[in-house]
Amino acid sequence: MIKHIVQTGIWGAILITFCTIHPVISQEVTPFLIPRTNSSATLTQTIASTKIEINYHRPNKRGREIFGSLVPYGKIWRTGSDEATRVYFSTPVQLEGHPVDSGSYELFTIPGPTGWEIILQTNNHQWGSYRYRDTNDVLRFTVAPSTSMATVETFTISLDQIGPDHGVVNIAWDHVVVSVRIKIDLMTTVIPGLEKLLSADGRRPYFQAAMFYFENDIDIDRAADLMALALEQNPGHLGMLYRQALILKRKGDVEAAIASAEQSLKAAQQADMELKAEYTRLNTRLLEELRHPDAKH
Repeated sequence: MIKHIVQTGIWGAILITFCTIHPVISQEVTPFLIPRTNSSATLTQTIASTKIEINYHRPNKRGREIFGSLVPYGKIWRTGSDEATRVYFSTPVQLEGHPVDSGSYELFTIPGPTGWEIILQTNNHQWGSYRYRDTNDVLRFTVAPSTSMATVETFTISLDQIGPDHGVVNIAWDHVVVSVRIKIDLMTTVIPGLEKLLSADGRRPYFQAAMFYFENDIDIDRAADLMALALEQNPGHLGMLYRQALILKRKGDVEAAIASAEQSLKAAQQADMELKAEYTRLNTRLLEELRHPDAKH
């Protein structure tokens, strides 16, 4: 916008404004977020086909005595700060052996010197625990806390010791750690979807399915059948041949396992240097184990 002053005698100064027109450019404006004292965090972890998400806020110790003081014993706690901590499971799970349906929940705890009550209740999107009502509880059980030698300055929830169908939720602050075991039922959460993929049109994930059955020790015969189908899709694949040998070894078919390992070893000689070295080593060791099962390897 340009402004000019024009003198017009007795009329004095007249302000004349000329507008310069600029093209309007659409831009997304990121809203400014005022920082909170306690930072927010989102923990996302997948176990098998189950997505787990935990949203919480992380207060700091800042030299204060925490449990039994700032966080009283025997009182309901939001398990963090600010909004109540929220937990989401995409499939049914088990917490310390207790069944929990898929869905979103709020996580509350009642800390104690020798036992913590773990509480899941329906998700009310509440601030703190001011509107907590035990009538909304979905699950309540008790676990024993442990002591951390190191001081945990910032309140932390983590998912650790992840396995094919399990993990551990750790709640840690100051010198206290509370652990909750989580378990996934593969037979109900994974197998139905996997078998559906194997009967669908198009290229089917035989190799991935075979390895799932094998690595989770679910059905070795099914794993062997699926790996055979995978090799029909990918004849002579040295990696698949090696894994077929592993499956057949577990199945107890030693002769067939030796044949697959020998084919993989032969194919490795035609591979690039890195693959050749890796699969020569793997197959040579496997063949020794198959031919001399009583020897120390």
